[in-house]
Amino acid sequence: MPTFRADLHIHTVLSPCADLEMSPRNIVAKAKEAGLQMIGITDHNSTKNAVVIKDLAQTDGIYVLTGAEITTKEEVHCLTFFEEPEQLEAFQEYLDDNITKIPNTDGHFGYQPVVDADENVLEMVPYYLTTALKEGINEIQQKVYALNGIFIPAHVTRPMGGIFTQLGFIPPGLKFDALGITSKTAAKDVCEKYGLGKEITFVYNSDAHFAEQIGRNYSVFHIQELSFEEVRMALNRQNERWVEER
Repeated sequence: MPTFRADLHIHTVLSPCADLEMSPRNIVAKAKEAGLQMIGITDHNSTKNAVVIKDLAQTDGIYVLTGAEITTKEEVHCLTFFEEPEQLEAFQEYLDDNITKIPNTDGHFGYQPVVDADENVLEMVPYYLTTALKEGINEIQQKVYALNGIFIPAHVTRPMGGIFTQLGFIPPGLKFDALGITSKTAAKDVCEKYGLGKEITFVYNSDAHFAEQIGRNYSVFHIQELSFEEVRMALNRQNERWVEER
């Protein structure tokens, strides 16, 4: 089974907390330099810079999962990914309808530019993107799955924004494809600490906000090819596809 190195948690200039050097071309160049074959573009509560990076990365043979890092009503951060443009657009409409719009027209919370491949600014998002959505984790997960997406609670061991920090547990009935880790913590230690079953897949990501962070943490996917369904199968340990754990 072929293997592919992946970092599925990368922010662009659109995220107010990301460095302005996180342009589409710089992200693709750094991903290639880090030896990544797959990346996930996950700006805070917005998908608007994802497609341009996907288009650029194809030239370098890098597969891009397009989506967003959402903040639930409970302040839990989760990664969401979608395969088709219409699914991505539908989720963006959902985000626009459900985000609490705190004004950020002067860039007080950080600049939030939507850009093209040549770094031309197409739009400045006028409201703070990192604020919580109006719906809870279960409702958002159900929306993601209704759009045939992938849902991964992010950096679950982090002191802020992780599901265990915010809630203390995984809500009964919550469905997800994997759990994300951005630290060097071993998956088995997380399972032991929180009483998790061995059937859960963990993905290691960088949560890169600066170019030099891309690929500092990564996962290795054992899949036949770079495709959305192959990634989903690996996350769910189906058909002999899987993700290496540490």
